[in-house]
Amino acid sequence: MANGNSVVERLARPKVTPLASGARTDAAGKAVNNVILLSLPDEEYNLLRPHLEPVELPQYQILHEPAEKIDFAYFLNQGMTSLVALSADGRSVEVGIVGREGMVGMSIAVGLLRGTFRAIMQMSGSGLRIRSEIFQQVLLCASTLQAEVSRFALMHGMQVAQLAACNRLHDIEQRLARWLLMCQDRVDSPLLPLTHEFLAQMLGTGRPSVTLAAGALESAGVIENLRGTVKVLNRKGLEQAACECYGVIQNFNGGLGLR
Repeated sequence: MANGNSVVERLARPKVTPLASGARTDAAGKAVNNVILLSLPDEEYNLLRPHLEPVELPQYQILHEPAEKIDFAYFLNQGMTSLVALSADGRSVEVGIVGREGMVGMSIAVGLLRGTFRAIMQMSGSGLRIRSEIFQQVLLCASTLQAEVSRFALMHGMQVAQLAACNRLHDIEQRLARWLLMCQDRVDSPLLPLTHEFLAQMLGTGRPSVTLAAGALESAGVIENLRGTVKVLNRKGLEQAACECYGVIQNFNGGLGLR
């Protein structure tokens, strides 16, 4: 009898290799860098293309709020979105991030037009958006799109679960290092335009704690704290300062087209 691993290997869908960034364009002729859109066969992408609207996404722009109708699905080309859980007393904590590897507005892929979290642009960028109703219609006749969105949803769910464990089990310095690494994976730059106040909101802690943790990482020579920006000086050192959660999450990244 075949062992479990062999059964899984036979049942697993062959991984789709995305086109290179910029190998596909939107209706306005601009290069597409989103991994999901680059993974689609031409016939499916052509169903979406006339409905994809290019958008600039400035830092702190809210893409959707919890319990409110989601008007658009977003496919980022650059930048990064945070999914944030809000409490009744106004506190918040980040529960997931999305960059060019995925889409924002995942709940509409399963027929829901409302989400649980706030989606906010953590780092400015650009992307493509499509009306939720149109996306749902295209999804019905695009099997590869269904598969790619489902795979992203699964991998992202694993990320959310790992972040929940991380927020409970690890100290702020380890969490900050892990979080900065995840950000850099999605923006491909040593410069991360992030204030300590915003970092505190995302990590669910106070600003003084973030300032102390950032100072410790700076003293270790792995980052430099600039005005409104964190610069990664030594990525390997930052990886060593992070908790094991980053290694677990990094294993997901290969399946999402990241490092």
